[in-house]
Amino acid sequence: MDIKRVLDFLEAIRDNNNREWFLENKKEYQAVRKTFEKDVETLIERISLFDASISHITVKDATYRFNRDTRFSPDKSPYKRHFGAYIAAHGKKAFHGGYYIHVEPGNCFVACGNYCLPTNILTSCRNEIMANIDEWRAVVESDVFVRFFGRAGQSRWGDKKGFGGEYLKKSPSGFPRDYEFVDYLRMKDYCCWKAVPDTFYGGEAWFDEAVKIFKVAKPMMDFVNSVIDDYE
Repeated sequence: MDIKRVLDFLEAIRDNNNREWFLENKKEYQAVRKTFEKDVETLIERISLFDASISHITVKDATYRFNRDTRFSPDKSPYKRHFGAYIAAHGKKAFHGGYYIHVEPGNCFVACGNYCLPTNILTSCRNEIMANIDEWRAVVESDVFVRFFGRAGQSRWGDKKGFGGEYLKKSPSGFPRDYEFVDYLRMKDYCCWKAVPDTFYGGEAWFDEAVKIFKVAKPMMDFVNSVIDDYE
């Protein structure tokens, strides 16, 4: 994509987040969104080569409205300050995890997994992890996974890389507090991410890099999705 043009627009909307400015610059918005969506289409094709479950997903299925939902937010800015795409086999509103790219000046990243799961599904995931702890550890403690995303309990949203966004302060209710691998039970998000420089999404090489990251994350996501799919 024309990443410089995309980032220039996003920087401008950050400083002029109002309807009047947006309408005056709507043609530029349409142009940068088009270049972003073109790359999303290519990314879907590339991911489908190793994960056929998402091959039916369209660009529209994976992308979001640029208007913000301000109903419950103290920030009433009408527009987002980023472009994002979530490529998930069951759709972007499902609990079933998927692959995410995020383009925002100073905060570009790629991510994979499941975010903001309800308590009943989290409980099932925790039980499954405890019942198959060796299998789980073989995935998330492998050298390549740790090199890309780090270890559970050692990161928070905004870090350069991470595994698990938010954590309970202690073991969840009904689970042993002295469990040796309690960090996996405290996780509220079974997802991982890796920050990339603003220049990452320029040219064509980024598809290879994103696919490499997603392939490392996929076994973790598959483990959790196997639990989630019992609910969907």
